[in-house]
Amino acid sequence: MRRALVAVLTLLTVGVSGAASAGGTRAGTLTTARAGSIDYTVYLPHGYTARKNAKVRYPVLYLLHGRGDTMRAWTQVKADLDKLIDDGTIAPVIAVLPDAPWSERGGWYVDSAYDGGSAVETMLTRDLVSHVDATYRTAAHRGARLIGGYSMGGYGALRYALAHQDLFANALVLSPAVYNPLPPADSSAREFGAFGQGDERFVDEVYQRLNYPALLPALDPDLPVRMFIAVGDDEWANPDPADAKHDLDYEAATLYNNVRRSDAVAAQFRVLDGGHDWDVWRPAFVAGLTELSPTLSATPPTGIPGPPRGTPGTDWAGGVTAGGTVAFAASGPVEGQPYAGGLDAVVQAPQWTKQFGTPANDRLYGAVGTADGGVIVAGYTRGDLDGRHPGSPADDGFVAKFTATGERAWLTQIGDAAKADRFYGLAAAPDGGAYVAGYTSGALAAPSSGDKDVVLSRIGPDGTVAWIRQLGGAAEDKAFAVGADANGVYVAGVMSNEGFVAAFTADGAQRWVKADGDLFGGVAVTTAGVVVATGKAGGDALTLALTSGGTQRWRTVSGGRGDDAGAEVVALPGGAVAVVGFTGSTFGVPAGGTDVFVVRLDGCGRQQSAAQFGTARDDGADEFGEENLYAVRSGDRLLITGLSSGDVFLTEVTP
Repeated sequence: MRRALVAVLTLLTVGVSGAASAGGTRAGTLTTARAGSIDYTVYLPHGYTARKNAKVRYPVLYLLHGRGDTMRAWTQVKADLDKLIDDGTIAPVIAVLPDAPWSERGGWYVDSAYDGGSAVETMLTRDLVSHVDATYRTAAHRGARLIGGYSMGGYGALRYALAHQDLFANALVLSPAVYNPLPPADSSAREFGAFGQGDERFVDEVYQRLNYPALLPALDPDLPVRMFIAVGDDEWANPDPADAKHDLDYEAATLYNNVRRSDAVAAQFRVLDGGHDWDVWRPAFVAGLTELSPTLSATPPTGIPGPPRGTPGTDWAGGVTAGGTVAFAASGPVEGQPYAGGLDAVVQAPQWTKQFGTPANDRLYGAVGTADGGVIVAGYTRGDLDGRHPGSPADDGFVAKFTATGERAWLTQIGDAAKADRFYGLAAAPDGGAYVAGYTSGALAAPSSGDKDVVLSRIGPDGTVAWIRQLGGAAEDKAFAVGADANGVYVAGVMSNEGFVAAFTADGAQRWVKADGDLFGGVAVTTAGVVVATGKAGGDALTLALTSGGTQRWRTVSGGRGDDAGAEVVALPGGAVAVVGFTGSTFGVPAGGTDVFVVRLDGCGRQQSAAQFGTARDDGADEFGEENLYAVRSGDRLLITGLSSGDVFLTEVTP
């Protein structure tokens, strides 16, 4: 049985002079039953010992030094940490700087099988982390830990982040001495036995087994890692031209392009001016910590609960009803349904699933429930979906209704005979029919005004087209959303390179058009009869409230340093709304990549609450930044469906 760890702490407070907000450092030694001891320096933020903070827990940085250096190398970033915390750029953190004397300070932070080698990786990732959590007021979960390092320490930080996803959710990888597939002949990785076995100092198989390409296939996407990689543009150049690909700037770029393809990693890459020294590592430390700090939180991020829907291939979200019916486009068969090819439309109710399509692509962009228990969906097809459009050369919009038992009641395909037409928005009409909105590239209801025109159509409860309206200018104009009440219908999108909201009567007469921001992706009518649209302006989410007569009631901009956009508006009781969108900023605790946000605004546009959830990769938006997100109110909850790295998710949140 393994003996307990014995911690011997020497509480030598140093570096505490200076500004009142400066943190202090302490030296410590951990003696392990496994093998030997670990010396370390710990940085404690200003106020750590204050009585008022006695219950405060802190995130932790573990910073690994380079070959031949000591733990004191990292102490030069103390002033940077103090400033980042004092400025409010990052929250207060603890930093642990372990010393790595093993293998003549060339142990590469791995468990060595070389004669006389040490279990460095096990000691640091298990013994030291456990000791730090037991000794200091840390937030003892992976989302509150960052592993960082430069040069040999960059190799260690990379390995620990990938091999120990249960421990670290953030990695700061600076000028990493990583080589793929093997180090060059003059690399110190070959010298000190870190990658050796028995009496051999270096064994190719050992190095390749421990290196990052071997770790990537086994990564768990449910344990996402955010990674910041940086390198200097004038780092060591190998004198042998055959080894040019082992120059660290080349290897760092190769590393970035490999890890970013993993569903478990959200990576950023920077090339700084400088060489293999602190002129690069200090500014890279500041930049990387600034980027990673939003997810380095004492509070864990919220993931996306529940298994993904659809197929192993890439699928696309297409809507959700209050009754829990989900619409999406699938790249293969779903629950044994016939697969026509390309992308098929899928309507999945709690009791039944229907898949339909053509050999071309068929997408859904909205789903609404009907009073008789059925569901209406809309989207576009690139084929002959209704059997009356053989040889169609371009996309057509379509609307379809399914009964409460999953039988298709009707399907209506609409489009210019020779031009592309798509429906992107769907809303229920009071009589059991629907309104659909999108665009046409042709003359669907009027002569074309330019590249694309906005289209709005009224569909009767039996699937017949009551009317179609077309409007636009010389630019590319599209409607992305439509909302309706008993008094009329409201369309939102982009027109003449601006976001717009337009009002029509129930019989299709245009009443007004208002422009604002870059585009609007969602629109709804509140319980107070106010029209609320959401989208984006610049890099922020924009939400605009208008009276039924078109007068602005309020205008709210939400967001941060990243790109943010509203995608859906859901009316809540009392005139409030929930805005659902995607964000690269901090509405809650970021998970990585692009996350989904939910903001509750009262009847005056004031924010009442905010939440954020997601995975390591992009959620709620595709790789081109286009929204793929739908939300509906179901009782006192919101049902949200969207895209997450090619998978369709459905989740519930409290607005």
